[in-house]
Amino acid sequence: MSKLSLSAILVVEGAMDQAFLSNFIDCEFVQTNGSAVSRETIDYLKEASKTRQIVVLTDPDSPGNLIRSRIAAEVPACMHAFVRKEHSIKGKKVGVAESTKEEVLLALSHLVPEPHDVGGLTMMDLEELGLTGGCDSKEIRDRVAERLHLGHVNAKMFLKRANALHLTKEDLRRAIDGA
Repeated sequence: MSKLSLSAILVVEGAMDQAFLSNFIDCEFVQTNGSAVSRETIDYLKEASKTRQIVVLTDPDSPGNLIRSRIAAEVPACMHAFVRKEHSIKGKKVGVAESTKEEVLLALSHLVPEPHDVGGLTMMDLEELGLTGGCDSKEIRDRVAERLHLGHVNAKMFLKRANALHLTKEDLRRAIDGA
């Protein structure tokens, strides 16, 4: 079985994630060893980002989001890969290591840039499309976020990530309709 070869640095939470991923991905891994990302790790990623792509692949939970935020605040050029929570559960554990090869490869094929560029969508657009402000907005937003590989998001983060991908209102309308 041949492995996917990545020139990017893949940032993961721990040894279990790296052990699982190294079965089918050949790349440099950087482990954060939990949500207390060390200064040395951040400094290394900042320096490495000058010549290589940094891809953050953390668990679909609060600690994973905290790690993403910490890295993104200091390495703004990083990209994000999101495994879907419902496809990353084994027993009572949720995470990358509990995912499947197919789920990880899907996440890596839909990288999302750190949302620092402002696109054209507004919160009013989300409201008009029913993605916020309605009684079923969360369900619609979750479904669209899954289709667009945006990770688990609230309305504010949905808007940021959609704008980072330069999505249009029409793109969102198609995703809502399931096209």
